This record gives sequence, C-alpha cells and structure tokens, in this order.
Amino acid sequence: MIHPSHSDKTQLDALMSQGISHWQMSNGQGQSYEEQRQRFLVKRLQLQAQIMLISGLTLTAFFLWVNSQVEGKIYALKISFIVELFILLCWALCKTSIGRRHPDLIFLSLCWSVTCVVQIDLALLFNNLEPRNNLWNLMFLTQATLVPVHWWMHLVSQVGTIICYLSLYFLYNPTLKNPLDFYVEHSIYLFWTCIICVFSVYLYERLQKNEFDARKAMQVAQQKSERLLLNILPEMIAEQLKQQPTTIADSFMEVTVLFADIVGFTELSTRTSPSALVNLLNTIFCLFDQLAENHGVEKIKTIGDAYMAVAGLPNQSQNHAIAIANMALDMQNAVTKFNAENNQSFRIRIGISTGPVVAGVIGLKKFAYDLWGDTVNTASRMESHGIAGSIQVCEATYQLLKDKYVLEERGLIKVKGKGEMMTYLLKGVGS
Repeated sequence: MIHPSHSDKTQLDALMSQGISHWQMSNGQGQSYEEQRQRFLVKRLQLQAQIMLISGLTLTAFFLWVNSQVEGKIYALKISFIVELFILLCWALCKTSIGRRHPDLIFLSLCWSVTCVVQIDLALLFNNLEPRNNLWNLMFLTQATLVPVHWWMHLVSQVGTIICYLSLYFLYNPTLKNPLDFYVEHSIYLFWTCIICVFSVYLYERLQKNEFDARKAMQVAQQKSERLLLNILPEMIAEQLKQQPTTIADSFMEVTVLFADIVGFTELSTRTSPSALVNLLNTIFCLFDQLAENHGVEKIKTIGDAYMAVAGLPNQSQNHAIAIANMALDMQNAVTKFNAENNQSFRIRIGISTGPVVAGVIGLKKFAYDLWGDTVNTASRMESHGIAGSIQVCEATYQLLKDKYVLEERGLIKVKGKGEMMTYLLKGVGS
C-alpha cells in the first residue's frame, strides 16, 4: 500500500508551493501591504518636511518684507524659528526607529506644528485669533497629495486644528474684525477643502491597495509559470528561450546518459486500476527526481515507466560519470526501500553510456529539452539489454569509473543496431 503522504501530494501541488515560497523569498513579499505602505509613508513624511521647511522660509521672507516695524520683523522671525524647529524635529524623528514604527504620530506632529503653533502664539502674544485658514488649506492639501496615511488620519489632523482654534477662541473671546458672512464664506471653503482632501485620500488608498493586490497576484502567477517552465526545461535553457525564442541546439563533447526501466511494470498495469498505477509510478519517479536534484543530474524525461537523465549538461562538469553512477546506485536503494515500505517487489534495470550528444529544444507546442546522438542510443541499449536489478555500463563509462567503483565485466553482448559490445555491471563504490 502506498503511503497517503506520497499519493495525495501531486507533482503540481509541490510545484505550486515551491513557486510561492520562491516568490516570497525573492521579493521579500512575506511583507504585507501595510508593511510596504509604512515604509513608503516614512519616505513621504521626510519629503513633506523638506517642502515645509522651504515653503516656511519663503513665507518668513515675505513677512520680513511686508513688516516695516522692527517688532513685526522680530515676531515673524520668532514664529518662523519655532515652526521650522518643530519641522526639523519631525524630520529627524522620521530617521529613527520611533518614526519608522509610528509614522502616523509624525504625520500629526507635522500638521499641528504648522497649523496650531501659530494659533497658540497669536493668542498668547496678541490675543488675536482671526482665523487664518489660508495656511490650513495649504497644509491639508499638501498632506493629501503627498502623504499616504489612512484617510481617517487626515480627518483627525483637520479636526484637531479646528478644535485647537475653537478652544483658544472661546478661551480668549476676541473681537472679530470682519462681518459674519466673511467668516461663513471662508468656513464653507475650508469645510469643502477638508472633505475633498479626505475623500481623495480615501480613493487613492483604495486604488493603491487594489494595485498592490493586483501586482502581488501577477507576481505569484509569474512565479508559478516560472516554476512550471523550470520543471520542463533546465534553468539555463529557460532563460535562453525567454531572451531569444528561437531553436536551441548545443553540442556537448562528453556527457553521461542514464536510462532506467521498472521491470514488470507493464504486466502490473493489466491488473491495477489506472489511478493506483499512476500514483505508484508518480511516487517512484518523485524519488528519482529528488535523487537527480541531490546529485546535480538533469532529468530529461519519462517515457511510460522509463526514466531518462543526464549529467554534464547544460552546465558542463568533469564529474558527470560519477554523478550518474552515484544516482544509479541510490536509485536501486530507493526502490529497495520503497518495496519494503509498500509491500512491492519492483526491480529496475539501468543502462549508462558516456560520449558526445546534441541537446536542444524543438517544436512550437509542448516543447521539451531533449538529447540526440549515438550516446543516447547506446544508453538506451544498455538498459534494454541489461539485467533486471543491475546497472549496465558501456566501455566509455567503465573507463571513467573503474578506479573509484566496483565493476564486474559482463563480457561481449550482441546489441541491436550496434553489434557486439563489451559491457560491465556497476556493483558499488570502491573501497
């Protein structure tokens, strides 16, 4: 009986989960929308502070110009110094861990340092609380266009400014110089400025969230397609195909090719249900896939119950024969362990050959990376003319392995299309 953990997890499930985890690591997108927005907010707060510093200097220069009295100039400089000092402090806090953790507080501090400090100073020095909402409008519009805090934070900053003014007004009870309709008109302008600012921030916030979700979904889909592509093609070939979608063909002077076939699987298919048969084959081939990855071997394809792999391409290596030999021995061990765990009696027949090949991608649909050449044919013959439960290698492979592995001479065998060939059986790693 096959373990449910093997049969329930399909290749596609594993592939999708691998793609998502890869996407999260490569993009840091274990991070959420709020985390990304928080970092962006701190940068925008720093930009706002810089703009406020510059605009404050221009207003200071104006008041110094229009005030002919020395007292007026001193007052303008004092107000400017206090406000600019608050702005500098907020700017500095943006660069600290406190500012990065609590950017909303920096946002309110920037707003109220400009709108409320001036009100308080006017009340304390001159008992003059004529509403100067030009400054308020400028502040609210600047924040709405620059700083992407939540819409309710904009509302809090506006309401806080108005409450500050009303509190000082009722505390000092000054005499207003203009008729009532003048203040009503300006109040209406201020009201709609605040409403439009809050509403525009709310719409922008929704747009940003939808854009983030769409970009995240697109990146997930792209990563999934990348993983699917890498499941079909080697990474180097996939990149080459994406950069230049033309026929890909490369020659390799020496690689080692492996063919493996499950003995008796065809007979098993006549007395096993299709789903059980596929699950069984999938479980075994997943074990082989893991071995290929462990040994740096490139899986080429499966044909029915046959498994084909190669070492030495597309990334060329001097140890291709050793990698294939180690994988072949581990494949035998994996099948033995599988049989013990699942009460089966499978054996595999493996053939190995070393030599030159041509590798490439052909076709327009359902394309695959494949190998051609006499080395491929020889490896296939080594498998088909081999012995169940054994690993048969050709002379060229034997010459590369003989000093490090235990090999037994099988002798000359007649191979279809090749005539007589000297072959050897790989038994294990040498002492």
